[in-house]
Amino acid sequence: MTGQADGLPPGRQADTAGSRDPVIDLVRFACLALVVVGHTMMVSPVLHPDGTVSTQNTLAEQDWFEPVIWIFMVMPLFFVTGGITGLQSWRRLTAHGGTAARFVRARLLRLVRPATALLAAMFLGLGTALLLGVHPQVVELMAAGAGMPLWFLAAYLATQLNIPFLAALHARAPWLTFAGLTALVVAVDCLRGALPALANVNLLFLWCAVQQLGFLLADGHLSGLPRSGLAAVALAANALLAAVTGLGLYTGNMLVNLNPPNLCLLLLGISQAALMECARPVLRAASSLPWLGRMLRLAGARSLTVYLWHLPLLVAMSGLLLLAPVPKPDSGTPEWWWARAVVLPALLLLLVPVVAAFGRLEEAPLAARGPGGRPAAVAAAVMVVFLPVADAALGGLTLALLGTGAALFALAQLILGAVPGRAAARRFRRSSRRSSSGRPDRPRRGRRGIATGVK
Repeated sequence: MTGQADGLPPGRQADTAGSRDPVIDLVRFACLALVVVGHTMMVSPVLHPDGTVSTQNTLAEQDWFEPVIWIFMVMPLFFVTGGITGLQSWRRLTAHGGTAARFVRARLLRLVRPATALLAAMFLGLGTALLLGVHPQVVELMAAGAGMPLWFLAAYLATQLNIPFLAALHARAPWLTFAGLTALVVAVDCLRGALPALANVNLLFLWCAVQQLGFLLADGHLSGLPRSGLAAVALAANALLAAVTGLGLYTGNMLVNLNPPNLCLLLLGISQAALMECARPVLRAASSLPWLGRMLRLAGARSLTVYLWHLPLLVAMSGLLLLAPVPKPDSGTPEWWWARAVVLPALLLLLVPVVAAFGRLEEAPLAARGPGGRPAAVAAAVMVVFLPVADAALGGLTLALLGTGAALFALAQLILGAVPGRAAARRFRRSSRRSSSGRPDRPRRGRRGIATGVK
């Protein structure tokens, strides 16, 4: 079909061919910024005379916050945009002879390498605090609080690693695949009252369904609608969301609906996907500004590092402030809110050296050494990674799990052949110098980088 190769509308062919979509970069940056700002308004630890600490979620205690979170619950939009870029990456890889094992390996390493550094640093830091006499309850509370964002790693890994399978279903029947996943989400929600543990299955079904919305956007299934039609889709999704919460089938608090996730997050995802597509002309104009484009490229290359590290740094900073001789206003008071104007810049300053030190771990994974790229090795690495990830997602982080997780993540990288030897490191440095001097490497015939188009 002329102009519609692979079922893509003409306006999206460039994205799949290899160029990044600046609109998606802008949306992801805005979502990440909202998450970081939101967490600075939630963390409020209180030190008690016996040396223990309790925490208050300030935003969750505000009466006005429940309706506002309908707007600022951006996690569905993360998975929608992840679906768009993930499908395009998978198609680029397969167009050059890539396999599902190569795709899964690259995705796994892209997420696990930055997380390994975080878990190891948290284990060493909190372990040292415990040895220095910090109350064990405080250490465990800091581990659990700082590790809250890691549920995202579990869900995002599960959805991204299923992209080859879900993309095949999508190619055959896009709307039927989405409807089937939605039906599974509803079925789990209906049974969760009798089998509460079953609700956790929606960490997979729900986020895969939201990711499929990204597939539908990537293939232009919604872009053909006029802006009034897209606005109507968003309005209908919000009306249905209001109905199911108003009838008491679900709570209206989207933070409660987030863990474990339920149908409300899918309805939010539909609304957000439609509104993003509706606002695409405005977003494209904004992202074309040169200064904003440079900022998006810089932030996009280190976004996972910012996401993983911002809450541990915030928790650590808040814990140290408890011990410092500074005013400690009560949670939710005007003084507490004014203090956010200091907390947020301080957090950003702490993130700068961390991103500089660990951000390079988000770079394209190294080519597999030995059997690390074989399907059996990739499957083994996935199992090794999901042991601590599932434990953390379902039961929360502990000091012991931090150490175990770091060790297993490192083991997974060894299985995947991603730890370079000296010769590989020298080749990588020479390649980096040639690239920076403007002399591109000569590609080897029949071989492409493992992570071609994965970002």
